[in-house]
Amino acid sequence: MRILKGKDGKEAIQWMKAAAKVALQSPCFRSQCGSVIEKNGEVIGEGFNGPPAGQTLDQCLKDGLPSKFKSDKTCCMHAEQRAIMDALVKNPDKVKGSRLYFIRLDSEGHMAKAGKPYCTICSKMALDAGVAEFTLWHEEGICVYDTEEYNQKSFEYKGD
Repeated sequence: MRILKGKDGKEAIQWMKAAAKVALQSPCFRSQCGSVIEKNGEVIGEGFNGPPAGQTLDQCLKDGLPSKFKSDKTCCMHAEQRAIMDALVKNPDKVKGSRLYFIRLDSEGHMAKAGKPYCTICSKMALDAGVAEFTLWHEEGICVYDTEEYNQKSFEYKGD
């Protein structure tokens, strides 16, 4: 992981703002999230969290799942998943070597800092699609992870 500074940091803030704008489309009442995938200064994919196509939030099963449920407990497609699928549909030749930016909004719609990498669903999908880097906003700044490192850290996450 490295912290983006200077010109790279300023550009990253602009991409995070673009992801935040996408996050505003999320219908989720628990957490609005957005992602953009960028390559060579161009958005090649974007996505927000929300129920799968044809589903509504009132069909969300999360609250009724048993505590020992062994898979993703969210009812929504993740913003990262949607951004990757969007890029693969619209710009399949540009995904390899791209950078994904992820942001979560707080309850007032402002960008919120992220925790450490933890989602193996998104990390595996990014790896499989060819996304090169995964970017989060941490306390120390906007941090970029090689997708291999992001995936490894996601599998190491213990919930602390």
